[in-house]
Amino acid sequence: MKIDKVYNNNVVQARGDKGEELIVMGKGLGFQKKAGEELDYSLIEKKFILENDSSADDLSRVYVELSSEESEVVLDIIGHAQEVLEIEFESSLYVALADHLHFAFTRLRDNLTMENPLGWEVRKFFPKEFQVARESIDLIAEKIGIRLPDDEIASIALHFINAEKDAGMIEKNYQMSKTVADILDIVRLYFGQSFDEDSISYNRFVTHVRYFVQRVLNGTVQGKNDSFLYEQVKLNYPEAFICTERIKNYVETSFDFPMSRDEQVYLTIHIQRLENSK
Repeated sequence: MKIDKVYNNNVVQARGDKGEELIVMGKGLGFQKKAGEELDYSLIEKKFILENDSSADDLSRVYVELSSEESEVVLDIIGHAQEVLEIEFESSLYVALADHLHFAFTRLRDNLTMENPLGWEVRKFFPKEFQVARESIDLIAEKIGIRLPDDEIASIALHFINAEKDAGMIEKNYQMSKTVADILDIVRLYFGQSFDEDSISYNRFVTHVRYFVQRVLNGTVQGKNDSFLYEQVKLNYPEAFICTERIKNYVETSFDFPMSRDEQVYLTIHIQRLENSK
């Protein structure tokens, strides 16, 4: 396998033994290498066939802007996450995470902050991914001396969640889309109105519902049964709470899923925000 182009120490464009164009990644793979030289196969960690992998063009675009230190830390993070979570990620993670971190570093240099509105939900309902993302923040600080703000932990965790491979994904995506639509219909019919689909509140609500449905389909019951918060939202947001009760009955009947009180609390809060934004 010969090198066509070196992007940085860890990413090169190469040509395979059958003439296919590849993006090849691995720590030190492109160090002091030039076009026409042979690659060290023992250093290869990931290969993308340009003509077959839809993310390869984006990957080459992203990694040409990355320093060697940045691309190496992306490989370290993904490798660590796969080992700890014991899963294999979609190839798209190599693009999405690298792109996200590159602009996160840029925002930090420009003193710009970006709050993740799903921070609580990610930490609460995807604790393993959140913990690995927290470790990723530490790894970045150790490797390249940049300490990203804690808001980035949830964002990195979401990249892990969205890139997790799953057999039967097409069928599951169909079931997820149908279930999300059913829940949105429950809310729409209960309040007897449609909502502004371009509003921030609506999009935050839909995002929360999508992750909630993912837990339903996986049978993952998370969260505690905090009686105090439960009674507070029941008292303060009675209409939103009744709407949540209907959603609770739907998932229990359709999926035999016992919604925790924490799930009810935060679903109620999201519905109340949606109702307030009318």
